[in-house]
Amino acid sequence: MKPEIHPDYHEITVVMTDGTEYKTRSTWGSPGDVMKLDIDPHSHPAWTGGAQRLNIQDGQVAKFNKRFEGFGIK
Repeated sequence: MKPEIHPDYHEITVVMTDGTEYKTRSTWGSPGDVMKLDIDPHSHPAWTGGAQRLNIQDGQVAKFNKRFEGFGIK
């Protein structure tokens, strides 16, 4: 590796939304910094199986039905 072209790789502490902490190595911040997460696998609906919000009014089927509602086909 070429010297002086790579970012500093150091140890930081990551704090999850439930308060658990772990140490990892990263190029983010400075050595010893604490990264507090707003979204993580404990709180994000993609990982927790939470309710998904569907915007039915803006879907392709809704647009089609709105465009052709005057034809009387339902």
